[in-house]
Amino acid sequence: MPAKEGGYFSRLKRKLTSDVDELDADDLSEKSEVEGAQRACDCKQGQEVTVLGRLRSVELCPSDEAATLEAELFDGTQGVTLIWLGRRRIPGIEPGRTIKVRGRMAVRDGQKVLYNPYYELQTAQ
Repeated sequence: MPAKEGGYFSRLKRKLTSDVDELDADDLSEKSEVEGAQRACDCKQGQEVTVLGRLRSVELCPSDEAATLEAELFDGTQGVTLIWLGRRRIPGIEPGRTIKVRGRMAVRDGQKVLYNPYYELQTAQ
C-alpha cells in the first residue's frame, strides 16, 4: 500500500533529512496557527495583529531621550521587531521565550515592528 502524501513515513523522512532550524520554524508556525495567531509574513503595515513566536534576541538600546527594550520575535515565517519605549527590562522577556504579542504593525527601515505590544508569556512545553 503506497504511503499517502503527508503520511507517517513522509513526515519521518522529512524529520530525518531536514535542517533543525527548518523543523523548528515549522513547529513554531504550526503552534502559531493552533493558537489563532497570524503568520508574520502575512501581516501588513497598519493592521492590528496577533503574532506568536520565540524571542531570538533581546537588547537594551540606550539613547539620550529614553532607553528602549528591543526584541526580535520569530514565528517560523518571518521576524518582527518588538520595541518597548522607555523600558530597560521586562521580567520574562528573554531570548528563547515563546510569547504571543498584539499590536498595530508598523514598518521601520524595511522591517516589521510592533511598538509597545501587549504580550502574553507562554508556558514552556
